Amino acid sequence: MQEPPTSITEPSPTPAPRFVRNGGNGVPPAPPKPVKPKLKKLRLALVVLGLSVLALISTVFGMLMAVASDLPSLDNEAQYRAARNSVLYPRGPDCPKLDPGKCPRIAKLTGNLNRILVDESEISPNLKNAVIAIEDERFYSHHGVDYKGIARALSQDVLRRRAAQGGSTITQQFVKNALSAQNDRSVFQKLREAALAYHLERKWSKEKILTQYLNTVYFGNGAYGVEAAARTYFGNSNSAQQDSTATNAGVTAASPPTSEEDQPDQDTRDASVMSPADAALLAGMISSPSMYDPLQHPEAARQRRDLVLQKMYDQKMITHAEYTTALRQSLPGRDQVTPPKVDSDYPYFTSWVEGQLLDQFQAPLVYSGGLNIQTTIDPELQAAAEQAIRGRLSGIGPSASLVAIDNDTGQVRAMVGGPDFTSRPFNLATNGHRQPGSAIKPFILVRALADGVDPNSTWVSGPKVLHARNGRGQRVNFPVSNYNDSYLGTASLWSATTNSDNSVFAELGLKTGPRRIARLAGKMGIRTKLSTNPSMTLGGLKEGVTPLEMAYAYSTIANDGVRIENSLAPDRFSPIGFSEVKDSNLDKTTKVKRTRVFSQKVGELAKSMLHLVVTSGTGKAAQVGSEFIWGKTGTTENYGDAWFVGGNDDMTVAVWVGYADKVQSMETEHAGSPVAGGTFPAEIFHDFMTSWLGMRDARRAAHHHGKPDTGTGAYTPTTPSTGESTTTEPQTTTPQTPKNQADKGQGDQQANPAPDNQQQPPADTQTPAEPNPTPTPPSGGGTGSGGGASPG
Repeated sequence: MQEPPTSITEPSPTPAPRFVRNGGNGVPPAPPKPVKPKLKKLRLALVVLGLSVLALISTVFGMLMAVASDLPSLDNEAQYRAARNSVLYPRGPDCPKLDPGKCPRIAKLTGNLNRILVDESEISPNLKNAVIAIEDERFYSHHGVDYKGIARALSQDVLRRRAAQGGSTITQQFVKNALSAQNDRSVFQKLREAALAYHLERKWSKEKILTQYLNTVYFGNGAYGVEAAARTYFGNSNSAQQDSTATNAGVTAASPPTSEEDQPDQDTRDASVMSPADAALLAGMISSPSMYDPLQHPEAARQRRDLVLQKMYDQKMITHAEYTTALRQSLPGRDQVTPPKVDSDYPYFTSWVEGQLLDQFQAPLVYSGGLNIQTTIDPELQAAAEQAIRGRLSGIGPSASLVAIDNDTGQVRAMVGGPDFTSRPFNLATNGHRQPGSAIKPFILVRALADGVDPNSTWVSGPKVLHARNGRGQRVNFPVSNYNDSYLGTASLWSATTNSDNSVFAELGLKTGPRRIARLAGKMGIRTKLSTNPSMTLGGLKEGVTPLEMAYAYSTIANDGVRIENSLAPDRFSPIGFSEVKDSNLDKTTKVKRTRVFSQKVGELAKSMLHLVVTSGTGKAAQVGSEFIWGKTGTTENYGDAWFVGGNDDMTVAVWVGYADKVQSMETEHAGSPVAGGTFPAEIFHDFMTSWLGMRDARRAAHHHGKPDTGTGAYTPTTPSTGESTTTEPQTTTPQTPKNQADKGQGDQQANPAPDNQQQPPADTQTPAEPNPTPTPPSGGGTGSGGGASPG
């Protein structure tokens, strides 16, 4: 048997090291990193982190210590003593620029005189509950900063992609109101306010914070603080409800009154006795006194009040019976609201400017910040406006309102809001929503011209039944007739505009589209939401318009289709009453922006057509010498409202005449004849513009025919820069109007407004080409029976 081979094991050589790095290419691995440098970096990071924590703690501690020094200054009485009233100045030849040392003072915003400080026992529990319900429902549980509220507000802002909710507490709001840097909304300032709010709650009780807060809040209409607000909105009604305890309660006066007239009424403690409805109304106004003003925006004010009541009920602050009763309570009316006494030479104007300032700045800064404010009012022009009205209406009966706007700057140069601010503080110029009658027709005219309608086109002037659609898309009949059944037969747009023909303009308006007319009017400057029912084509609106917005919208026509906007105005569709604001830390000047609404050719043509209204139509009384004047009359049914709105190259002016408190027929007030737009309103316009032209010429002469000081610094040529450069003015060949009706147009009285749900079909979404008309003078006013007229 063969033996197996013997296995001889030889010693194995030492295996070569296996190199894996670099693909096993035999390159030795890099040596490991030394441990020592890593430890150094770690130690350095720990040191930096520790120092950062110490720095943060030091910063927070320092902030808390710093803000602690502000606590005494937050007290209402300390604020009162440190406050300085803001002062308003005019803008005219004597004050072309803001210079407190040289310019005459026209008003002082007397927040201190109007504020009455009260103790916590002198504020109604209903008011406290209402404010907490709508502003800070966890007021009694947080420590100055509500983190849940901040998280909720942030989530809503993210969801809605805008600043939808605020997360600040009542304590933070009080701190913000009390600090001098209220317009500084930097992150550091907000952190400072939060730190101070937290620190404040460790020093003051919740009741003191709430009371001090309510003493600093602005409630609109000059009411600064809760007691002033209660007296302003409910003084007449609440005084009868007060018991003997409330009657004998004292007033916590911040400083001794300077005169007996300034003494607080010790027999009135309106803030201590307040119904849930009244408390909810005031609480709802805190976030925006202008937006929820019961006089200017009653519907918005009511909805806001009802929201507060709902929150009070949900939080078991009122019973169901109190809730339902409060919902039925009416808002305070115009006669019940009694704003505090104002210190102003022109109170209607400065009260409006006051509201605009409060839209830009916090109330404590406006009233107590010692601001110097240059307004836009021209004292000479204001005196001329007041004299023009007084000269025509003194002892007659109706009231009048006038607004004059500088075309170049969009600034209000004169404003008459009523006959006497002391007895009638309601501002007809800014808040008096009245039916415009035929003064709405220029919006229809501009819309039609922009759509390409030929001004020489002919239209049937006669009684008609027009077809429109209501809100359900159903056809409705809209009968139209001219005043006194007087018609032109066949008329061009030139003649229809000159004679204010209802028959033609109603048909033109329905064909153009009420919705599109309303939309254009809004772009031109009308802030009121216009009705879009068929009768809006004749000025029959659900809610009327104000002289201020009519003057502003017509100024877009004056500027050949350009709307003037001011950076400091509350919104870009508003004229403005102040141009500069200064103090030691603040210097703001308004900047003008120009936005084109319709083409220059349309603007020039519209002015040429409206010029005929003045030279040979319903507004002849408004003509001033050879000056190029244009405008439109307006008279409502039964002579309840009368308008003239128009201007020249410098100024656009709106004049309204009527009875301020109600719609009352003015059938005999014009020397035994009716008051139409072509009577008192056109005459007042004439007198005012006559005065202005004299001032303008004198100012130019004083400046050696150079750049005149009209208060705006803008040179205005004597002759119109546009006038009829692209159009030929029709000859004055319109039919003569009957005797005693020379200032009346074919249909200048509006029809009864139709129900507001009679809507037009949706507007044409296409942008029509602008016309390039070459109008020719009409051969006559019309081919039918001429003459006669409706009030204008």
